[in-house]
Amino acid sequence: MIERPLRVLIVDDQVLVRAGFRMIIEAQPDLTVVAEAADGDAAVRLTRRFRPDVVLMDIRMPGLDGLEATRRILQSDDDPPSNAPPRILILTTFDLDEYVYAALQSGAAGFLLKDTSPEQLVAAVRTVVVGDALLAPSITRRLVERFARPQPTADVAPDALAALTPRETEVLRLVARGMSNAEIAAELVVTEATVKTHVAGVLGKLGLRNRAQAVVFAYESGLIRAGAVTPLGG
Repeated sequence: MIERPLRVLIVDDQVLVRAGFRMIIEAQPDLTVVAEAADGDAAVRLTRRFRPDVVLMDIRMPGLDGLEATRRILQSDDDPPSNAPPRILILTTFDLDEYVYAALQSGAAGFLLKDTSPEQLVAAVRTVVVGDALLAPSITRRLVERFARPQPTADVAPDALAALTPRETEVLRLVARGMSNAEIAAELVVTEATVKTHVAGVLGKLGLRNRAQAVVFAYESGLIRAGAVTPLGG
């Protein structure tokens, strides 16, 4: 558990958006804004300088966009092993840009709608910093079903899935439906600690960065097919 305030970097080309997010975040005793950036280049530079725990990343910005900035931040070789890269939350509009899906593939921890409530914004920051992905079931499903391209013929997919135990495969399916650890534990009648162990096993065996990438993998590998899952929570 991090005892110091969680450090947040806000990236958006609109001054009013940044100001609004700053007010919300700094009203919380356990959160602090370390810097603001108006474009992707500044986001990469300030991330390396301030080492935030969470980056709120806009997608459409002049110059370097949020997608490429996300890739550069998460694939940086400059960080020593002891410094984990920040969790990146993508900021998007309700129409769910295709760029958001690409950002999840790149390792972003999840995404927020730009009209999210203050409570949801604060909860999102706290959620991703402990390793959970911010994947609202209904919104995530719309995103994946719209943009995912199942690739069951890819050589790596069958081999990778074969490495999972039956229970890990079941857990991956439930993660892909947008279920939290608590919901999966209730579904499988096991403890949350057991679910966390299975999720860690799935990520490790598949070489994935986080739960968001696990959702992408489940659809692209053909394990879960768009439209085949009954929506959870709307």
